[in-house]
Amino acid sequence: MGKITFYEDRNFQGRSYECSNDCTDLQSYFSRCNSIRVDSGCFMIYERPNYLGHQYFMRRGEYPEYQRWMGFSSCVRSCRMIPMVGCHFIHCDVIGHVGNGN
Repeated sequence: MGKITFYEDRNFQGRSYECSNDCTDLQSYFSRCNSIRVDSGCFMIYERPNYLGHQYFMRRGEYPEYQRWMGFSSCVRSCRMIPMVGCHFIHCDVIGHVGNGN
């Protein structure tokens, strides 16, 4: 099971929202996202609701400002947890192909 926490301000400050599954619309939980902490698992985050717009692959770690995950803006509106298969995560590369992490 994965866990990601979104923060409205840089350096993990301000209002936060913790998520451990897919969410089609995060807008009701926070107005902007300037930092993210991924405690476990991997997630794909999207700049628009319903998994649309620019997407960013987030692995375990801390991202104190949106430029650290190569974001164009502080707008995060949906996310998907990337499931584990065996001992590998299934992930999407930048062109959208699905791979097994090898």
